[in-house]
Amino acid sequence: MTLRVRVSMSIVLLVIASLLAASPARAASSAASSAASSAALAAQAPGDVVSAEPTTVYLLPGKLLEVPVDAWHLLYRSTSATGQLTTVSGTLLVPKAAYPLGRRPVIGYATGTHGLGDQCAPSASMSRGGEAELALVSLFLLKGFAVAITDYEGLGTPGRHTYMVGVSQGHAVLDSIRAATRVPAANLSDRAPVAVMGYSQGGASAGWAGQLQPSYAPELRLKGVAAGGVPADLRAVAAHLDGDQNFGLAAAAGVGLDAAYPELDLEADLNDRGRALLSDAADDCVGELEDKLAGLRFSDLSPVDLLDLPKWRVRLAENRLGATPPKVPVFLYHAQGDEIIPQAVGATLRSEYCRAGANVRWTSLPANSHVLGAVEGGPLAIEWLALRVIGLPAIGNC
Repeated sequence: MTLRVRVSMSIVLLVIASLLAASPARAASSAASSAASSAALAAQAPGDVVSAEPTTVYLLPGKLLEVPVDAWHLLYRSTSATGQLTTVSGTLLVPKAAYPLGRRPVIGYATGTHGLGDQCAPSASMSRGGEAELALVSLFLLKGFAVAITDYEGLGTPGRHTYMVGVSQGHAVLDSIRAATRVPAANLSDRAPVAVMGYSQGGASAGWAGQLQPSYAPELRLKGVAAGGVPADLRAVAAHLDGDQNFGLAAAAGVGLDAAYPELDLEADLNDRGRALLSDAADDCVGELEDKLAGLRFSDLSPVDLLDLPKWRVRLAENRLGATPPKVPVFLYHAQGDEIIPQAVGATLRSEYCRAGANVRWTSLPANSHVLGAVEGGPLAIEWLALRVIGLPAIGNC
């Protein structure tokens, strides 16, 4: 569920050089942007824009190497896991050069785990120059695609982050694409081809976006979904991480589900140590979560078997990917040596999608870690999605 990609300086510099070669920026109208933001205050439907403020994103810390794109920090409407209208933040990036092949494609990009505190949100890290996943996002920008990056529910906005709640995350991704096409200054079409990509937490989010799209956002012209390192079965992943150095991710998922479903009442089932630890971790970013909770077990936090409580079993089952296959082609990739999300979890998702008749392309990567799976698989996923966006057929390997 975590993603902290380390990209070599040579790759970063290549991306920067290519982006800087883009055509000059379109003339932006601040008056039009302001008017659009004011008009959007009455937004009441999923995907409606509450505000779209111009922003700047950087590739490197210290606000070095500005990414030469038109960028907006978005607040937009989405839907919670329980069906309530909510407000989510995110970032929209649009290349400055005109797109030569018709309507500019829009990618809904779902990031991996950042943490539970608002300061951890992707939009915040991009504005500081600390967002590692911009290296992959930049590959889409180089192709002329617009990219909408959600912060997810409760990460960057009031309320608690519903971390690893698939329904909420899938809605947030789909609504970020809708919102992108409703920012007038971005000049994006609501009839443009769209695609979704994510790894780790983002892989689950991408999978859920694919499953939910036909019923939740049928108007989107979704062409494909790429999902890597997917924690498709939260119960299986939690059992794997119990007592592991990455246990903090499993604990954070418990906090996220508790935020989405009040009846879980996690605090009531914790012991004093569990309440103190999770209260302290409630606003931590991913590195802090892993450090503070490394090696612990659920039994250290609670006198009861949380995963076996009926209320938890119901919600974990609801957030298990695979029951409804996407109607568009899917690219699934997973590292053989993934120490956080066992490859067997991703392979099971592949099997379930295949049995249901989905068009699935599965790639087992030689990488020996979760992070390296993102590095090895990300460029492959991007190239695969680019072919789907331009209309080429997908060949599965079920």
